[in-house]
Amino acid sequence: MPAPEPTLDRAVSLVRAREVVGLIGGSAITLWLVFGAVHLWLGYLNLYGPGLPMGDVTYVYLFWVERGLLGNEWVGIDTSWVYPLLALVPMLASYVFGPDLYGSTWLTIVMMLNAAALVAIIGVQERARHAAIAWWWMLYLVLLGPIALGRIDAVTVPVALVAVMLIARHPRWGGALLAVGAWIKVWPAGVLLAALIALRDRGAVLAATVGTSMVVVAAGLALGGASALLTPITEQTGRGLQVEAPISTVWLWAAAAGEWAARVYYDEGILTWQVIGDGSAQAAAAMTPLLALTVVVIAGLGLLAMRRGVDEVVLFPVLALAMVMALITVNKVGSPQFATWIAVPVVLGLAWQRWGGVSFRVPAVLALVIAALTQVVYPVLYANLLSLELGMLLVLTARNLLYVVLLGWAVGQLVMLCWRPARAAALEPVRAQEGASA
Repeated sequence: MPAPEPTLDRAVSLVRAREVVGLIGGSAITLWLVFGAVHLWLGYLNLYGPGLPMGDVTYVYLFWVERGLLGNEWVGIDTSWVYPLLALVPMLASYVFGPDLYGSTWLTIVMMLNAAALVAIIGVQERARHAAIAWWWMLYLVLLGPIALGRIDAVTVPVALVAVMLIARHPRWGGALLAVGAWIKVWPAGVLLAALIALRDRGAVLAATVGTSMVVVAAGLALGGASALLTPITEQTGRGLQVEAPISTVWLWAAAAGEWAARVYYDEGILTWQVIGDGSAQAAAAMTPLLALTVVVIAGLGLLAMRRGVDEVVLFPVLALAMVMALITVNKVGSPQFATWIAVPVVLGLAWQRWGGVSFRVPAVLALVIAALTQVVYPVLYANLLSLELGMLLVLTARNLLYVVLLGWAVGQLVMLCWRPARAAALEPVRAQEGASA
């Protein structure tokens, strides 16, 4: 027997409730209040939570800064460094109030950068422009946990978010910001490459990228750091398999089973936990060329889709996601903060799907699960993972499999676009609409 129809009063009440929720949820004031609460919570976890989540910031970054300020030996200038030159800027800025407040100052700087990203997403009107996307991003930060703020990646993510939200209307600004992000940590170069392939205004993006890079290189040369400019790339080639990397999952299970002479160890030279065992050295050596090959293949698919007439609104978000996921998945380094990168192509995809782009609901949901699993792995239960506990091995394996699934989704979308070119609304009306609502 069918369920009874709801009464008219109940239906009206439900409609009104939805209107109230929509009104509150779409309010810029509400979003800013939640933004503040999210950052207070994550800041508390970073400063006082278990597992030393800000260890890299308060020990390693601070050490590098004082090594330069007190010892006059600057990483990235006088010595080789794992990060590009501009990574020194936020690290130095966090020292403005001295070493005792270094961690708090770092968190404040990241919060200010994230505030700029929120403005780029929702605008400055009373009614938020992309409220649902802002809610998704803040939920992503909460699920990801303290690592969302406590690494150099937390500086590059808001820079890249502002870039992708601006690039339709201001390709030069978007290109310049992505170049700045890549000179802080390399990964935004993947989004930049996707823009150069997919966007019709690629010339403006390229000009801004080259101009920005020339300024950074000139600064590095003037400071005497010519020999260190490319070390962020060369420093990675000799590394082993980091514990959390997807490729390392095989050796973690082997170590737990007592096979392949596999074991977890701490590398004192690069200050990270790695896994070693039969065949691990060969796998580590193969990962860098394999990553390069994967990027080339994805770029080739993007070029083919572009040549076949796939609209930039459709192509750019998918290609950006594929590039970012390749840099995460096909990598012998697997730091938990890599998960922060996923927010950028997902926010881009969610924003552009309204103009005819590919639906990004699946990546958005997968990304939230990845964030939650990443927080389980790091920082609180990280010691359990290093002890090869079964539960943590299962969690890490699930997270890494979702990395592969998300990469597969993006590459699959690219293949389908090459097979059946998709066209959407051109970006001209998008630029006009965004400009009017900014």
